[in-house]
Amino acid sequence: MIFKHDWYKNFDIDNRDDVAQKLIKPLQFFCSLPDKFISPNYRGDDELSKLFKKKHAGFHDTLAKLQAFATSGDFPDSILPLIEKFHVDATVDNFYEQIFDVRDFSTSGRGSFRITDVQSGLLFKKIIPGDKALVYQMSGESVDVPFDYYAGALGWHRQLFDDEEWWTIEDNAVEFRNKAFALRAATFYALLEQAAVLNPDILWQPPLPAALPNTDPLYNVNRDAATMNQAAQQILLACQNKGYGIDANNTVFTVLCPVQLRGRIRRALNVMQQAQTPGMQFVDYNFRQIVSLMLTTTDHYYVILPKKKLKAGYRMDLRIFADFDILSYTDTEAGWMRYGGAVGDTDQLLRCDIAA
Repeated sequence: MIFKHDWYKNFDIDNRDDVAQKLIKPLQFFCSLPDKFISPNYRGDDELSKLFKKKHAGFHDTLAKLQAFATSGDFPDSILPLIEKFHVDATVDNFYEQIFDVRDFSTSGRGSFRITDVQSGLLFKKIIPGDKALVYQMSGESVDVPFDYYAGALGWHRQLFDDEEWWTIEDNAVEFRNKAFALRAATFYALLEQAAVLNPDILWQPPLPAALPNTDPLYNVNRDAATMNQAAQQILLACQNKGYGIDANNTVFTVLCPVQLRGRIRRALNVMQQAQTPGMQFVDYNFRQIVSLMLTTTDHYYVILPKKKLKAGYRMDLRIFADFDILSYTDTEAGWMRYGGAVGDTDQLLRCDIAA
C-alpha cells in the first residue's frame, strides 16, 4: 500500500492535521521514490529520512532488475514480491538517464546550468506555464540551460472518502505519479529525437557479402548490423578529437529504439559470431539496447554515444501541494517538477534507417 496500513481508520478528511500526516505526507514520500536522487526532504538523519533512503535504494534496485529482465526477456516470479513491496511500476521509464549525464541541482539555488564548448546542439525550454516544451538550436563557447516548471494535478472528489473507496484513492495516486514521470521522460526522449534529425540519416547499409540474397534468414540482421557499425564509426570519427576519452574497443554505444523495433534490433545484436556464414558481417562495436514507448518515430532507431555533452539537470523533484475546492467538493493535490536538458553535441547521435 502507498499509505500506512489502516490509515483510513479514524481518518477525518476535514482535519488538516489528518490530511497532512495521513494523506499528503505519504503521497509525497511515494512520489519521491522514482527520482534518481534523494529528495532534500529526506537527506537528514531522522527516522523518516532513514526509511526513505532504504525504500529509495530498494525501489531503484528492483527497477534495475525489472528493466534487466525486460531487456533479456526473462521475467521470473521472484521479482514480483519486490515490485509490490517497493511500489515499482513497469511504466516508470528512466532509461533516458542512462543516455544523459544527469546532475542534481536541487540545492543549488540556480535557475540554469551551463554547458561549455558547445559545438552544435539543442535545448528545450517553455515560454509560459502550460505550454509544451519547445526545442531551440544552440552553439557557442558556453550555453546556459534553463530549469523549467512542469505541473499536473490530482483531484480526489470527497465522495471517495465519504464512500470509503480507499483502493480507488491509491490507484489514483499511482496514476498521478506515473504521469508525472512519464512527462519528464517524454520531454527528454523528444529532445533526442529532434536532435538526431539535424544530421543525415544513416542509410540501411548493403549486406556483406554483397551477394547475400534477401531470402536469407539473416539478411535483415546482416544489414542492420552493418548500419549500426556505420553509425558507431561515424560518431567515433566525428568525436575523436573532442576530449571524450573514447575509442573503438571500449566505448559502449546506446541503441535506442521504439518498441516496434525491439525484436529486430535485439536479433541484430545477439546473433552469435560462430553462427555466421563465412564473410558475413555482424556488429563490430559494443552496443547496449534501450527500448522505449516514448518515441514518436517508429520506423527508425538511434545510435548514441551516451553522456558527454548530453546533459540533464534536476532542480526540483515531484513536489506535492494540497488544497480543497469548495465549489467542486474536491481535494486537489498539485505536483510540480523543475528540470532542464540539452544536447550539447549533435555528433553524438545518429538516426538509422531500416529499409532502403
